[in-house]
Amino acid sequence: MKFSCDKELLNELIMMSSRAVAIKTTNPLLDGILLEAAVDGLTLTGYNMSMAIRTTTDETDTIEPGSIVLNARLFGDIVRKLPSDIVYLECDNELRTTIKCGRAVFNLIASAADDYPDLPEVEQNKEIKIPSAILKSMISQTIFAVSDNESKPIHTGCLFETEGSQLNVVAVDGFRLSVRREQLPETPEEDFHFVVPGSSLREVERVLSDGDDLISIFPDEKHILFSIGKTTMISRLIDGEFLNYRAAIPSIFEHVVTADRSELITCVERVSLIVSEKLKNPVRMSFDGSTVKMSCITAIGKSYDECQVTGEINGLEIGFNNRYLLDAFRAAADDTLVLSMKGALNPMIITPPEGDKYTYLVLPVRLKAND
Repeated sequence: MKFSCDKELLNELIMMSSRAVAIKTTNPLLDGILLEAAVDGLTLTGYNMSMAIRTTTDETDTIEPGSIVLNARLFGDIVRKLPSDIVYLECDNELRTTIKCGRAVFNLIASAADDYPDLPEVEQNKEIKIPSAILKSMISQTIFAVSDNESKPIHTGCLFETEGSQLNVVAVDGFRLSVRREQLPETPEEDFHFVVPGSSLREVERVLSDGDDLISIFPDEKHILFSIGKTTMISRLIDGEFLNYRAAIPSIFEHVVTADRSELITCVERVSLIVSEKLKNPVRMSFDGSTVKMSCITAIGKSYDECQVTGEINGLEIGFNNRYLLDAFRAAADDTLVLSMKGALNPMIITPPEGDKYTYLVLPVRLKAND
């Protein structure tokens, strides 16, 4: 095996593929990146038995095709520290590997590629196409509500479901719920329903661009494949029955107001300054006409601020986890938000002023007299 590649490009390929390399594993091959040099290009693969990332470039010069596995951390550190020049990599039949760039030379022992685990085969006869920027926003605006409680694995991922030409992405963790909806440029041949692990989606989000390039998603029975330009990401799917989220969202409200999103965020942030991991207490929201009075009490003191709303609510006092409120407010994409509530023990529903592009539900915290 023998090839050359620009240092910056090789570094990008290593960074991309290493996102799927296992952090702690008893299999040393899963600590590594699979390098496959062919006449038509170079492919790097990382795989942790749950997710795989394979990325390819044709901007290399392959003299002798071949494949090896190199430790991801060491290989990445070496290439990152090399000068900005052409990197030459050569490996002999004994897996003795030489990396050269400028005056720098490294000699390593690689592992045989034959022992690297096979990636899952994903059928590509069912396809969902969506612009990169839209998929990126759908993930970022829902994934904050993914559960980290492994006792119910199905909720550690996001539900993807299609209804004709509409794609819904849903996350829930028992305290809040997020729903994001978009129209697809092409209607899939059939409706889909699958749950992708949140850990995999976070890596997908990092790879996606803010452009209009169409991304292809291929779900099958146990795995899903994301085709993003010259990068392919494969993830397992989560089995189980996802929450009936439609039934969880109230449809009748006694109180509805609109508010400036940035003012809501600023106000909650201010009163939350005395809240910490050790000093937890809810943010109390007291509605007095067109004013929301926010306050918080912890062992170190009290905080208070006010926020104006459009519309009037009187006599409603409701408490929320400050972080859950902020996550929902920050994820919303409009300058003005609609806040809908039924009572002090019912959730707050956050929606856009027009349409149903997103819906966020935040459960209240039962207030005590000294909160």
